[in-house]
Amino acid sequence: MFSKEASRKLREDFWISFGKSFPRKWILYNTRVKDFAFKFHFDTKSAMVSLDLDHHDLEKRIELWEKLLSLKSILIEEYLPDAIFNDSYILDNQKEISRIYVVLEGVSIHNKNSWQETMVFLNKKMLQFEAFFEEYEDILIS
Repeated sequence: MFSKEASRKLREDFWISFGKSFPRKWILYNTRVKDFAFKFHFDTKSAMVSLDLDHHDLEKRIELWEKLLSLKSILIEEYLPDAIFNDSYILDNQKEISRIYVVLEGVSIHNKNSWQETMVFLNKKMLQFEAFFEEYEDILIS
């Protein structure tokens, strides 16, 4: 069991280590599409890379989601065969978003022995997400 402070320190150490191991300027928050962001997540049970649609205007979110769905077969066949599409994903704060994500189960940010596997996963999956986004950005932002 870890104290809040120990857990916070492990999280900080992981992300610093990840940044040093895979120094790269990620698209992440700079997609140039409003409320459309790539995100990393790593907790005590799994790691995840996601593409989140968090538009406050439901019609705009649906419109963008439909564009992504039109590219679903390409994303799965050419980039991320394990991608999960969820048009109604509920965050911990009860906010509803749409999300496409890939998950690595059985790793823990509290277990340094799983860090390397997680870093490789996060790096590989984000590169695949970014390659997809760069290839189809014109369709998504039109």
